[in-house]
Amino acid sequence: MEFTLITLLNGLSYGLLLFMLSSGLTLIFSMMGVLNFAHTSFYMLGAYFAYAISTKIGFWPALVIAPLVVGVVGAVVERYGLRSVHKYGHIPELLFTFGLSYVMVELVQLIWGRAAVRYLIPPELDGPLFTLYTTTFPIYRGFMMLIALLMLLAIYLMLTRTRIGLVIQAALTHPETVEALGHNVPRVFMLVFGGGCALAGLAGVIGGNAFVTEPGMAATVGSIIFVVVVVGGMGSLVGALVASLLIGVLQTYAVALDYSIISVLSKFGAQLGPGTPGYSVLSLTIAQTAPILPYLLLVLILIFRPKGLMGTREG
Repeated sequence: MEFTLITLLNGLSYGLLLFMLSSGLTLIFSMMGVLNFAHTSFYMLGAYFAYAISTKIGFWPALVIAPLVVGVVGAVVERYGLRSVHKYGHIPELLFTFGLSYVMVELVQLIWGRAAVRYLIPPELDGPLFTLYTTTFPIYRGFMMLIALLMLLAIYLMLTRTRIGLVIQAALTHPETVEALGHNVPRVFMLVFGGGCALAGLAGVIGGNAFVTEPGMAATVGSIIFVVVVVGGMGSLVGALVASLLIGVLQTYAVALDYSIISVLSKFGAQLGPGTPGYSVLSLTIAQTAPILPYLLLVLILIFRPKGLMGTREG
């Protein structure tokens, strides 16, 4: 019971961090049809900006300022870069954001170096939140979960209960009508792109000190985020949440399980040794295969449900 509950909580906290990161990408795609390959680079920027700000004025101001700065950077990228190539179609957009991701990594390395920076968890959040049997659950993981849930609530309320949210949704399907009503549709899209990047920046602020803040952090989570978005369904925020939690829990449990086919068969009396055909494959543990499980899930989803769990848009 202890193992099950603690692993579940760890999986949910990791899944909610994935959702914080994938939600911005999902919003940008659902509103603009742009698949932003540089999205995790904005996650990296959020972590580095938070590190720089926290060393000067503390973590709590960084929690607010860093995502806003990342959002401004995203808005500038959309206004002066992405908007120029948007009219040429999806391939130029992909190439632009793909190249941008490398430019951002190089800039980070020029400013902060290639080694990991010492971005620490604030002292007031560094400790156990509660103890379950003999295992403690960290305060910071609980804080990560709280921020992710508050972010989900804020996105929902903004899109369904505010005027700007209604304008954003209307601009997606009826841009000419929205423009005729006096709204600046390109500005709306710039705000959406900047807002999506700000959400990635917020994930960087939260995840940068929980894991490692270094130039390779964008590449580390990049592929997983696209798995989340495709499995959940392109453009579906609820799908991104479900897929994030599913993948977070799946990987967390898998990493903690040290069982192999051979170990299971041996409990039933089977005698298998190095001479057994396929022994190297049969001896692989679930923990060793954990990194490939999300991609296996992606392949299965693409085969049996190409639109994803809750897909609403194809491109």
